[in-house]
Amino acid sequence: MGKDEKGTKKIVAQNRRAYRDYWIEETLEAGIVLQGSEVKALREGRVNIQDGYAQVEGGEVFLLNVHISPYAHGNYFNHDPLRPRKLLLHKREIKRLIGKVQQRGYTLIPLSIYFTRGKAKVELALAKGKKLYDRREELKRKIMEKEFERGYRRS
Repeated sequence: MGKDEKGTKKIVAQNRRAYRDYWIEETLEAGIVLQGSEVKALREGRVNIQDGYAQVEGGEVFLLNVHISPYAHGNYFNHDPLRPRKLLLHKREIKRLIGKVQQRGYTLIPLSIYFTRGKAKVELALAKGKKLYDRREELKRKIMEKEFERGYRRS
Protein backbone atom coordinates (compact mmCIF):
# COMPACT_ATOMS: atom_id res chain seq x y z
CA MET A 1 0.00 0.00 0.00
CA GLY A 2 1.93 2.99 -1.28
CA LYS A 3 1.29 6.67 -1.71
CA ASP A 4 2.27 8.93 -4.58
CA GLU A 5 4.32 12.14 -4.35
CA LYS A 6 1.48 14.28 -3.00
CA GLY A 7 0.34 11.66 -0.49
CA THR A 8 -3.21 11.65 -1.87
CA LYS A 9 -3.20 8.28 -3.65
CA LYS A 10 -3.24 5.09 -1.54
CA ILE A 11 -2.70 2.11 -3.85
CA VAL A 12 -4.61 -0.97 -2.72
CA ALA A 13 -3.89 -3.45 -5.54
CA GLN A 14 -1.85 -3.53 -8.76
CA ASN A 15 -2.03 -5.80 -11.78
CA ARG A 16 1.64 -6.48 -12.47
CA ARG A 17 0.91 -9.11 -15.11
CA ALA A 18 -0.90 -6.56 -17.28
CA TYR A 19 2.29 -5.03 -18.71
CA ARG A 20 3.69 -8.49 -19.45
CA ASP A 21 0.57 -9.90 -21.14
CA TYR A 22 -0.83 -6.82 -22.93
CA TRP A 23 0.18 -3.86 -25.08
CA ILE A 24 -1.17 -0.87 -23.12
CA GLU A 25 -2.53 1.76 -25.52
CA GLU A 26 -4.03 4.27 -23.05
CA THR A 27 -5.21 4.53 -19.47
CA LEU A 28 -8.13 6.22 -17.78
CA GLU A 29 -9.46 6.64 -14.26
CA ALA A 30 -12.94 5.55 -13.20
CA GLY A 31 -14.86 5.53 -9.95
CA ILE A 32 -16.31 2.28 -8.61
CA VAL A 33 -19.79 1.76 -7.14
CA LEU A 34 -19.16 -0.29 -3.98
CA GLN A 35 -21.08 -1.54 -0.96
CA GLY A 36 -19.95 -0.65 2.56
CA SER A 37 -18.35 -4.00 3.34
CA GLU A 38 -16.46 -3.86 0.01
CA VAL A 39 -14.93 -0.50 0.92
CA LYS A 40 -13.78 -1.86 4.28
CA ALA A 41 -12.30 -4.97 2.64
CA LEU A 42 -10.51 -2.75 0.07
CA ARG A 43 -9.01 -0.64 2.85
CA GLU A 44 -7.59 -3.88 4.30
CA GLY A 45 -6.10 -4.68 0.87
CA ARG A 46 -8.18 -7.85 0.39
CA VAL A 47 -8.62 -7.65 -3.39
CA ASN A 48 -7.35 -9.58 -6.42
CA ILE A 49 -7.50 -7.93 -9.85
CA GLN A 50 -5.27 -10.35 -11.80
CA ASP A 51 -8.08 -11.92 -13.83
CA GLY A 52 -10.32 -8.86 -13.92
CA TYR A 53 -11.61 -7.04 -16.96
CA ALA A 54 -14.20 -4.39 -17.79
CA GLN A 55 -17.07 -4.74 -20.24
CA VAL A 56 -19.50 -2.25 -21.76
CA GLU A 57 -23.14 -3.36 -21.45
CA GLY A 58 -26.10 -1.17 -22.29
CA GLY A 59 -24.19 2.10 -22.24
CA GLU A 60 -22.60 1.35 -18.85
CA VAL A 61 -19.21 -0.10 -17.95
CA PHE A 62 -18.91 -2.95 -15.45
CA LEU A 63 -15.84 -4.38 -13.74
CA LEU A 64 -16.01 -8.17 -13.87
CA ASN A 65 -14.08 -11.04 -12.30
CA VAL A 66 -12.42 -8.86 -9.64
CA HIS A 67 -12.37 -10.68 -6.30
CA ILE A 68 -12.91 -8.50 -3.20
CA SER A 69 -12.81 -10.85 -0.22
CA PRO A 70 -15.64 -10.63 2.31
CA TYR A 71 -15.04 -8.24 5.20
CA ALA A 72 -14.08 -10.17 8.34
CA HIS A 73 -16.56 -8.34 10.62
CA GLY A 74 -19.35 -8.07 8.06
CA ASN A 75 -21.58 -10.97 9.27
CA TYR A 76 -24.70 -11.35 7.10
CA PHE A 77 -24.31 -7.89 5.54
CA ASN A 78 -21.31 -9.09 3.55
CA HIS A 79 -21.11 -8.84 -0.23
CA ASP A 80 -20.67 -11.39 -3.02
CA PRO A 81 -16.88 -11.45 -3.72
CA LEU A 82 -17.17 -11.70 -7.54
CA ARG A 83 -20.23 -9.54 -8.20
CA PRO A 84 -20.08 -7.16 -11.22
CA ARG A 85 -19.28 -3.61 -10.12
CA LYS A 86 -20.44 -0.56 -12.06
CA LEU A 87 -17.76 1.93 -13.09
CA LEU A 88 -18.41 5.65 -13.15
CA LEU A 89 -17.35 7.28 -16.42
CA HIS A 90 -18.58 10.20 -18.52
CA LYS A 91 -20.86 9.37 -21.45
CA ARG A 92 -18.35 10.60 -24.00
CA GLU A 93 -15.66 8.35 -22.49
CA ILE A 94 -18.02 5.35 -22.65
CA LYS A 95 -18.91 6.06 -26.30
CA ARG A 96 -15.24 6.33 -27.21
CA LEU A 97 -14.49 3.06 -25.42
CA ILE A 98 -17.37 1.27 -27.17
CA GLY A 99 -15.93 2.18 -30.56
CA LYS A 100 -12.40 1.09 -29.71
CA VAL A 101 -13.31 -2.16 -27.97
CA GLN A 102 -15.70 -3.34 -30.69
CA GLN A 103 -13.79 -2.31 -33.82
CA ARG A 104 -10.16 -2.94 -33.04
CA GLY A 105 -10.25 -5.99 -30.76
CA TYR A 106 -9.08 -4.19 -27.63
CA THR A 107 -10.04 -5.10 -24.09
CA LEU A 108 -10.36 -3.10 -20.88
CA ILE A 109 -8.26 -4.34 -17.97
CA PRO A 110 -7.73 -2.89 -14.49
CA LEU A 111 -4.17 -1.81 -13.77
CA SER A 112 -4.67 -0.71 -10.17
CA ILE A 113 -7.26 0.08 -7.53
CA TYR A 114 -6.57 2.95 -5.17
CA PHE A 115 -8.14 5.52 -2.87
CA THR A 116 -7.85 9.20 -3.63
CA ARG A 117 -9.48 11.73 -1.29
CA GLY A 118 -11.52 8.93 0.29
CA LYS A 119 -12.98 7.65 -3.00
CA ALA A 120 -12.18 4.24 -4.50
CA LYS A 121 -10.89 4.51 -8.06
CA VAL A 122 -9.72 2.03 -10.66
CA GLU A 123 -7.13 2.74 -13.35
CA LEU A 124 -8.37 1.07 -16.53
CA ALA A 125 -6.20 0.34 -19.54
CA LEU A 126 -7.28 -0.03 -23.12
CA ALA A 127 -5.08 -2.98 -24.04
CA LYS A 128 -4.42 -5.49 -26.77
CA GLY A 129 -3.22 -8.99 -25.88
CA LYS A 130 0.36 -9.95 -26.66
CA LYS A 131 1.09 -13.11 -28.54
CA LEU A 132 3.52 -15.65 -27.13
CA TYR A 133 6.23 -14.65 -29.59
CA ASP A 134 5.82 -10.98 -28.57
CA ARG A 135 6.50 -11.92 -24.95
CA ARG A 136 9.53 -13.98 -25.97
CA GLU A 137 10.93 -11.09 -28.04
CA GLU A 138 10.48 -8.70 -25.13
CA LEU A 139 12.25 -11.10 -22.77
CA LYS A 140 15.16 -11.45 -25.22
CA ARG A 141 15.38 -7.66 -25.56
CA LYS A 142 15.54 -7.21 -21.77
CA ILE A 143 18.26 -9.85 -21.44
CA MET A 144 20.30 -8.19 -24.19
CA GLU A 145 19.96 -4.79 -22.50
CA LYS A 146 21.16 -6.24 -19.17
CA GLU A 147 24.16 -7.88 -20.84
CA PHE A 148 25.00 -4.64 -22.62
CA GLU A 149 24.84 -2.72 -19.33
CA ARG A 150 27.09 -5.28 -17.62
CA GLY A 151 29.62 -5.09 -20.44
CA TYR A 152 29.45 -1.29 -20.48
CA ARG A 153 30.12 -1.07 -16.73
CA ARG A 154 33.16 -3.38 -16.88
CA SER A 155 34.97 -1.35 -19.55
